[in-house]
Amino acid sequence: MAEQSYSKRIAKNTIFLYFRMLLIMGVNLYISRVLLSYLGVEDYGIYNIVGGLVVMFSSLCGSLGGATSRYIIIELGRKNQDKLNRIFNVALFAHGTIALLIMILCETAGLWLFYYKLVIPEPRINVAFWVFQISILTTFFSLTQVPYNACIIAHEDMKIYAYIGLVEALLKLAVVFALLISPFDKLVFYALLLCLIQIMVMLAYRFYCRRYSECKLLFCKDMVLFKELFTYAGSDMIGVISVLAQGQGLNLLLNIFFGPAVNAARAIAYQVQGAVSQFSNNFFAAARPQIIKLYAEGKIDEMMCLVYRSSWISFYLLLMISLPLCLERDFVLSLWLGVYPDYTGSFLILIMILCLIQSLKMPRSAVFHATGHILRSNVMVGLILCAAFPLAHVFLKLGGSPESVFWAANISLALSEFVSVYLLKRYMAFSIKNYLFNIYGRCFIVSVLSSLIVYCVYRELEAGVIRLVSISFFSLAVVVLLAYTIGIDYQLRQKINSVVLSKFSCYANKNIFCFSCNRIRCNKSFNTS
Repeated sequence: MAEQSYSKRIAKNTIFLYFRMLLIMGVNLYISRVLLSYLGVEDYGIYNIVGGLVVMFSSLCGSLGGATSRYIIIELGRKNQDKLNRIFNVALFAHGTIALLIMILCETAGLWLFYYKLVIPEPRINVAFWVFQISILTTFFSLTQVPYNACIIAHEDMKIYAYIGLVEALLKLAVVFALLISPFDKLVFYALLLCLIQIMVMLAYRFYCRRYSECKLLFCKDMVLFKELFTYAGSDMIGVISVLAQGQGLNLLLNIFFGPAVNAARAIAYQVQGAVSQFSNNFFAAARPQIIKLYAEGKIDEMMCLVYRSSWISFYLLLMISLPLCLERDFVLSLWLGVYPDYTGSFLILIMILCLIQSLKMPRSAVFHATGHILRSNVMVGLILCAAFPLAHVFLKLGGSPESVFWAANISLALSEFVSVYLLKRYMAFSIKNYLFNIYGRCFIVSVLSSLIVYCVYRELEAGVIRLVSISFFSLAVVVLLAYTIGIDYQLRQKINSVVLSKFSCYANKNIFCFSCNRIRCNKSFNTS
């Protein structure tokens, strides 16, 4: 019964998240097309590299946000209301303080990088500067919002994300069309309006969070909790820094060696990856609180079972979309954007490979956070991930192409995965051999077989919309079939069979045709006499 309960909750929250994702994805993809047309490749690249510079510093706060979410989820599972309120207020104070420190960091080290390292055309320096300042302000509001978002996630109240996310997407769409009547530079005008939208979204979430008792503001001088929160977050900081090295650090390298046009290509590829990865990320967003709660309740076997299933579902959801997208990348990009920067197609393939590997990492990461044993993992794994930056720099110094940056990221991520699995063994009782086979082995086999089958069909069809649609449906069918037969274990397969058969049986029983009255009626009211 317990398993059914959290499965239903995950399913319900996933539906809300998918509803939000489909609407936002459609709007954002259209926004990218119009924005690229209005701003041009150069300004589009400038916005992403300058905005990315702020994100690089603000991401240092991400570890504290993850710590806040973890502690709130744990105390919700323990039903400790007093500590919940103290955690929230301590976290809010901490985020406000860090937001101020990050503003100072951006205005010092960030400006040094801006003027002395970034490659920005001379006529656009002043414009880029104001975009940088507006991005800092936007980030400040975003950081102070983290504890409120953590509460919503902890309560698994995902529907609010669907509603507010839809409004946010529509407002961003309106902003893009507002560029046509911009009274001053389009790039500055766009950044300014996005900042205003962020403030509106922040106020909406805070108004909604008034229903949670722990979100009541009060002055809390709990230095023990404050230290505990920062100790946990500090342990996670290395992991955040490693992500920066792979993300914005590599973005900086591309800018230094190739200029803002290549940054535009990377931004477009990541836009597609972000939209596609939502199909798996939304499922995991619903599953993550349950993984942490099961650990808090001491249900380790159920937790590991959920980790396995979350890994499979996240990976296969992403795979069935990635296959047709990678094969039809040129056609999709032309259909979507018309004209797009060089390297966008090759970037897209390499980023999707990176994304597939990362989808297997997320459930295991939730276990590390649930246990609180993240220091050793972040140090070991983080060092391997950070190696992507110097490795990419060596590739580029030796005359490597822009694609070599992503090869460096993929190599470091693949190596870090195996290290992470072995580290998890120190804290959880499970078979490494079974884990590697059931997660990586099954996913690899399904990936190779489905890629070969779909590619063979792809070769036999003529390019165009019909091939794209055909390949998409065929990819869905092949991945589902292979995942069901060899991609999951016997227990999950039997559960799927049971659910399908029960639904079919229920439908059949409710739709028995009665010849005496010439209509369909419920089996419960059927009288053989």
